Amino acid sequence: MQKIAEERIERLEALAKDAVKAGEPDRAREYVRLARRLAERHRCGVPRSFERFTCDRCDAYLVPGLNARVRLQEGSHVVIRCDCGETARYPYG
Repeated sequence: MQKIAEERIERLEALAKDAVKAGEPDRAREYVRLARRLAERHRCGVPRSFERFTCDRCDAYLVPGLNARVRLQEGSHVVIRCDCGETARYPYG
Protein backbone atom coordinates (compact mmCIF):
# COMPACT_ATOMS: atom_id res chain seq x y z
CA MET A 1 0.00 0.00 0.00
CA GLN A 2 2.88 2.34 0.76
CA LYS A 3 4.37 1.80 -2.69
CA ILE A 4 1.12 2.98 -4.27
CA ALA A 5 1.20 6.10 -2.09
CA GLU A 6 4.79 6.86 -3.11
CA GLU A 7 3.91 6.50 -6.79
CA ARG A 8 0.94 8.81 -6.37
CA ILE A 9 3.08 11.42 -4.61
CA GLU A 10 5.54 11.35 -7.52
CA ARG A 11 2.66 11.76 -9.97
CA LEU A 12 1.25 14.68 -7.97
CA GLU A 13 4.69 16.32 -8.06
CA ALA A 14 4.76 16.07 -11.85
CA LEU A 15 1.23 17.47 -12.08
CA ALA A 16 2.13 20.38 -9.79
CA LYS A 17 5.17 21.23 -11.92
CA ASP A 18 3.09 21.14 -15.11
CA ALA A 19 0.34 23.26 -13.53
CA VAL A 20 2.79 26.00 -12.50
CA LYS A 21 4.32 26.10 -15.97
CA ALA A 22 0.82 26.30 -17.48
CA GLY A 23 0.03 29.33 -15.32
CA GLU A 24 -2.28 27.64 -12.81
CA PRO A 25 -0.64 28.17 -9.39
CA ASP A 26 -3.81 27.44 -7.39
CA ARG A 27 -4.14 24.01 -8.98
CA ALA A 28 -0.46 23.34 -8.22
CA ARG A 29 -1.03 24.29 -4.56
CA GLU A 30 -3.86 21.78 -4.36
CA TYR A 31 -1.60 19.05 -5.78
CA VAL A 32 1.08 19.89 -3.19
CA ARG A 33 -1.45 19.76 -0.35
CA LEU A 34 -2.79 16.41 -1.58
CA ALA A 35 0.71 14.94 -1.77
CA ARG A 36 1.64 16.11 1.72
CA ARG A 37 -1.60 14.79 3.19
CA LEU A 38 -1.07 11.46 1.43
CA ALA A 39 2.47 11.21 2.83
CA GLU A 40 1.21 11.89 6.35
CA ARG A 41 -1.61 9.37 6.08
CA HIS A 42 0.64 6.55 4.86
CA ARG A 43 3.65 7.57 6.96
CA CYS A 44 6.00 7.76 4.03
CA GLY A 45 8.23 10.67 3.21
CA VAL A 46 8.06 12.92 0.22
CA PRO A 47 10.99 12.88 -2.25
CA ARG A 48 13.78 15.35 -1.60
CA SER A 49 13.11 17.20 -4.85
CA PHE A 50 9.48 17.68 -3.85
CA GLU A 51 10.42 18.82 -0.36
CA ARG A 52 12.97 21.34 -1.59
CA PHE A 53 10.79 22.87 -4.30
CA THR A 54 7.63 23.46 -2.28
CA CYS A 55 6.97 26.42 -0.02
CA ASP A 56 6.19 25.51 3.59
CA ARG A 57 4.14 28.66 4.14
CA CYS A 58 1.88 28.87 1.08
CA ASP A 59 2.22 25.32 -0.41
CA ALA A 60 3.32 26.70 -3.79
CA TYR A 61 5.37 24.49 -6.09
CA LEU A 62 8.52 26.53 -6.72
CA VAL A 63 9.96 26.92 -10.20
CA PRO A 64 13.19 28.96 -10.27
CA GLY A 65 12.79 32.13 -12.30
CA LEU A 66 9.01 31.85 -12.38
CA ASN A 67 7.83 32.10 -8.77
CA ALA A 68 11.05 31.58 -6.81
CA ARG A 69 14.51 33.10 -6.54
CA VAL A 70 17.48 30.79 -6.09
CA ARG A 71 20.79 32.18 -4.86
CA LEU A 72 24.07 30.72 -3.69
CA GLN A 73 25.26 31.96 -0.33
CA GLU A 74 28.83 31.94 0.90
CA GLY A 75 29.44 29.03 3.19
CA SER A 76 27.98 26.57 0.67
CA HIS A 77 24.23 27.13 1.04
CA VAL A 78 21.46 27.37 -1.53
CA VAL A 79 18.85 29.99 -0.62
CA ILE A 80 15.39 29.65 -2.16
CA ARG A 81 12.89 32.48 -1.67
CA CYS A 82 9.22 32.11 -2.57
CA ASP A 83 7.10 35.01 -3.82
CA CYS A 84 5.28 34.97 -0.45
CA GLY A 85 8.57 35.83 1.30
CA GLU A 86 9.37 32.44 2.81
CA THR A 87 13.07 31.58 2.69
CA ALA A 88 14.62 28.12 2.80
CA ARG A 89 18.32 27.33 3.04
CA TYR A 90 19.88 24.02 2.09
CA PRO A 91 23.53 22.95 2.24
CA TYR A 92 25.36 21.79 -0.87
CA GLY A 93 28.82 20.54 -1.76
